[in-house]
Amino acid sequence: MNKLDAQRQKEIQQAEELLFAGPQALGFAKGLFHGHFVADWVMPYPRMPAAQKAELDETLIELRKFLDEHLDPAEIDRQADIPRSVIDGLGRVGVLGMTAPKEYGGRGFSQMANCKVLEEIGRRCASTSVFVNAHHSIGIRALLLFGTHEQKQKWLPKLVTGEQLGAFALTEKEAGSDAANVQMQARPSEDGSHFVLNGEKRYITNAAIAHELTVMARTPVPGSDKTAVTAFLVTPDLPGFEILEARMPKMGIRGTATGRFVMRGVKVPKENILGPLGKGLKVALTVLDFGRTTFGACCTGAAKTCLELAIQHANTRKQFDKTLGNFHLVKKKIARIAADAYAMEAMTTVTAAFIDRGLEDYMLETAMLKVFTTERLWECINDVFQIYGGSAYFIDLPLERMLRDARINQIGEGANEVLTSFIALVGMRGPGMEFKEIYDTMMKPSRDRMSKAWAAGKSRLGATIRVPDVPVRSEQLRGHARQLGRLIWRFNFSVNRALIAYREPILDMQLVQERIANAAMDLFASTCVLSREDSEIQFARRNGDAGAPDHVAADLFLRQSFRRVRGFLAGLTDNDDASVLATADSCLARPRS
Repeated sequence: MNKLDAQRQKEIQQAEELLFAGPQALGFAKGLFHGHFVADWVMPYPRMPAAQKAELDETLIELRKFLDEHLDPAEIDRQADIPRSVIDGLGRVGVLGMTAPKEYGGRGFSQMANCKVLEEIGRRCASTSVFVNAHHSIGIRALLLFGTHEQKQKWLPKLVTGEQLGAFALTEKEAGSDAANVQMQARPSEDGSHFVLNGEKRYITNAAIAHELTVMARTPVPGSDKTAVTAFLVTPDLPGFEILEARMPKMGIRGTATGRFVMRGVKVPKENILGPLGKGLKVALTVLDFGRTTFGACCTGAAKTCLELAIQHANTRKQFDKTLGNFHLVKKKIARIAADAYAMEAMTTVTAAFIDRGLEDYMLETAMLKVFTTERLWECINDVFQIYGGSAYFIDLPLERMLRDARINQIGEGANEVLTSFIALVGMRGPGMEFKEIYDTMMKPSRDRMSKAWAAGKSRLGATIRVPDVPVRSEQLRGHARQLGRLIWRFNFSVNRALIAYREPILDMQLVQERIANAAMDLFASTCVLSREDSEIQFARRNGDAGAPDHVAADLFLRQSFRRVRGFLAGLTDNDDASVLATADSCLARPRS
């Protein structure tokens, strides 16, 4: 085995240990890659219990009143700071401990309810929504999920009120989307009472204002020369902890305190280890699942603001003796924003419900949600920016700030390109392993392998000949449901063909991965839209509403999404990939001028 092959095997082994060590139940997204429609994950569309909905509605009324009176997004952007009075107010409303148990002073809200709260903040100020996400959705989430009772008693009461603030410190110079490449070291003391941490973290939201940081560092693996990532609870008052930059100047979300810090010989008590020793990556990835869900909620809120701004301007601004809303190219943009905002909300609600229902292994769905909503919001802001024209470029309107704020979304909590490859490769693993079982049996037949190969062959053949059923209840949606079922069948067929054609080299073929992942994301988004629309129609009928709800935006999204899926799948065999790569290689090989 040469050095390159050895490195590849090491990478595959690391990925297997990281991604496939837990439960491998066939969730919705993985089901798509197998050609199945796992209906009970997505239908019926999730609804909150009446008591919880009433409590949420009261909280939203209180939150909107506070935000109307005290939140000034433009001033936050100008001053590059969220006032302490705003943070204290969010704490009083309960926003900073929304999902924490009531026994620790939290509100005990579900993830669905929490997403509605973040959507409301996301409608108004990206800096504030990112701050809340950094504090609650990832900052103290690790403590909520993995902390001991003693750790929770010690830290949570002040964190959930905002008296103290939290942060999540993963990113380093060599570790961003590559979370496994953390270099910060944590060495145990001789007596085992503490760990000594050395290293630097950067781009950490809330770093300089946090009272508790969840820090990822490498610890020795007992009995070997290897190291593994471990999560630690760290306080900035420990000797050797130094903030290098309290507020790193940046293009957008200027109100957030994005900082850089170094730890030089910081002694962290062993009692501050969060979760099992050496299992910090599991802590990090689990926490990011929650953060990506509320990420989707924040983007949904901002998309709704885009729609409101677009409608307002299109109905009032006149050009050539007509309001802008009379021009078809403007209508096209407004329709697209409306359709995408509907889909973003549906996708966020369904994904949040996975968490609330205690389902396992929704890592693919949260990655899909993050990529889909951040990309769609960027398009929404671009569209409304164009509708406003030159006026959008000036700071008296919120659009230039929204544009600057939104750009980080495609990078933070996992760059979209990395997550896109992740979606494709993790999704294809199931059918890929079945094909491998069949291939290995053909090469080296044995009695033990024959039974496994037979099961794998039945699974692959069954998916090839069976179009999955999408069980909607509303008659007017059955046409869309049949189209979705056929597209899932076609998607599975295309995945099978790609796996057979490329086999292991597909691990490096990111242009192929991108099309497969994009198709899967649109299939998930379409499913969420169809589920939501079906539920709304049924709800209206049960409540004696003679007229069905206005679902033109949902219908448009389904039509456009289905068309995109067909395009992605066609591109697997009809594309310019070779020319794209040759052009890039030619540019990269040019000597510097």
